[in-house]
Amino acid sequence: MTDYLLTGARPLGGEPTDLLLRDGRIAEPADAGKKVVRVDADGLVALPGLVDLHTHLREPGREDAETVLTGSRAAAAGGFTAVHAMANTDPVADTAGVVEQVWHLGQMAGYVDVRPVGAVTAGLGGSILAELGAMADSAAGVRVFSDDGKCVSDAVLMRRALEYVKAFDGVVAQHAQEPRLTEDAQMNEGTVSGVLGMRGWPAVAEEAIIARDVLLAAHVGSRLHVCHVSTAGSVELIRWAKSKGWEVTAEVTPHHLLLTDDLVATYDPIYKVNPPLRTAADVEALRAALADGTIDCVATDHAPHPTEDKECEWAAAAMGMLGLETALSVVQHTMVDAGLLDWAGVADRMSVRPARIGRVGDHGRGLGAGAPANLVLVDPTASRTIDPADSASLSRNTPYTGMTLPGAVVATFLRGRPTVLDGKLC
Repeated sequence: MTDYLLTGARPLGGEPTDLLLRDGRIAEPADAGKKVVRVDADGLVALPGLVDLHTHLREPGREDAETVLTGSRAAAAGGFTAVHAMANTDPVADTAGVVEQVWHLGQMAGYVDVRPVGAVTAGLGGSILAELGAMADSAAGVRVFSDDGKCVSDAVLMRRALEYVKAFDGVVAQHAQEPRLTEDAQMNEGTVSGVLGMRGWPAVAEEAIIARDVLLAAHVGSRLHVCHVSTAGSVELIRWAKSKGWEVTAEVTPHHLLLTDDLVATYDPIYKVNPPLRTAADVEALRAALADGTIDCVATDHAPHPTEDKECEWAAAAMGMLGLETALSVVQHTMVDAGLLDWAGVADRMSVRPARIGRVGDHGRGLGAGAPANLVLVDPTASRTIDPADSASLSRNTPYTGMTLPGAVVATFLRGRPTVLDGKLC
């Protein structure tokens, strides 16, 4: 394996130093030999490789939208070294066989570590538990279980899932959406939905499930993770649960940190997403919660769709947005440049904590000697105007088209091997 010496990098935005990558780990730079490949990292911020708890890779079943290979390339381009692939594929990832297939595809692609998420219920049907134990014992070693895209709305079933995953230190990641309160809903319920005449998606539909589930998690002493938190009320419920010492964690997406429901007035389905874009007050609350640690991490909810599923009338359009390649830039814009997080905080929220929640042991380990050489180099002074044609994803449904965002991923290393170098995929 080739050794790489990153000269003048700024770990976590600190003082410049050299980082030697040798045999898949970070080594002392004094040990660098003459044959080492030198990478000029002057002025670049070094972060541990980013970890995404919430990625839709679509394979198997919807390879017209994304594959494990193309999604992995998009992830590496965004600075990620590990992603969790959600279970709502076709067939659903509800058996050991399917999760092992996704895991093997990730290994073959080689751009990031792909950790499959197992379904909570068989076929995402919400009626019987999936093969949780078999998926946990499989080669994929599943530790995160979610019916994302659908809520585990049955309280008894949710309790059983929480009890079951305790046996192997798993976590249930809940898509918090009370289905009866969101039937035919098209956007956030509020002033804008009233003006547009669209059926509203009330905040309470999310908050009611979170309130129920934190109490269930406390009752059985299990781990609960709340997906894509989007409302100020949800933040307060999670803050209350954490104050009790309960094992509750939560994520926020980049788009919920930046975009608001005012954009729906364009009727452009690019802004249709689940949960919906909320109000400016919700965005402010989400940013504050990420800054103070109430919300543990940023997760992309990268949701690729083919053109025909997005370029249609609003009511018929699929929900979801791309996120892997723009996540770090959006976080720099909304959190770092706004003075809410420093780069050490970004590393904590986008690498350390998601790796801990997902039990991904070789990621989120910092940049000290002996740590796995999973890292990303970022130029915080760069900026770029987002063009969907530049995406490594098979799909083009980014909500940031034409926006100028700060920061650029210059290099990504997975176990000391570059997957991105000089801003280009290897």
